[in-house]
Amino acid sequence: MIQRKYLILMVFSGLIIALDQVTKIYIHTHFKLHESLPVIQNFFNITYVRNKGAAFGMLHDSHETFRTIFFLAIPPLAAIIILFLLRGIKNSQTIYIYAYSAIFAGAIGNYIDRLRLGYVVDFLDFHIYNRFTWPAFNIADSAIVVGVITLMILTFFEEKQKKKQKKS
Repeated sequence: MIQRKYLILMVFSGLIIALDQVTKIYIHTHFKLHESLPVIQNFFNITYVRNKGAAFGMLHDSHETFRTIFFLAIPPLAAIIILFLLRGIKNSQTIYIYAYSAIFAGAIGNYIDRLRLGYVVDFLDFHIYNRFTWPAFNIADSAIVVGVITLMILTFFEEKQKKKQKKS
């Protein structure tokens, strides 16, 4: 029988990947490149952007051969590492399982774009009056960020608890 943590990984990651891919396919097929639709005036737009770099466009100016090798190697490696780390997580550590599953899903979601299109479709565009802008991102990016922040918070509180126990 499959362990609970792997069932959560499959279902939760599957849902995130499906939502990520459906939204990207919609943007890719219904928007022209750089077309923007205001959702919340002066704060949030849906804007079709093609990202050939890493998160927030990092490495987009690097040599194409390097980018291709790097972006085709890193997501499967990250997925393998996450599966390895998940082995050490107890079935009862639900928040950890969801955090790792979110990171896993984000890596796979963007990997699918790179394999299919050669770039990642980004479209969530936050800004303040078009002066202060955040680079466009997508559901997969959001899942990775939420997963990493969750793990950082959990680690912080674990360390705090360990220090407290040492003092007593």
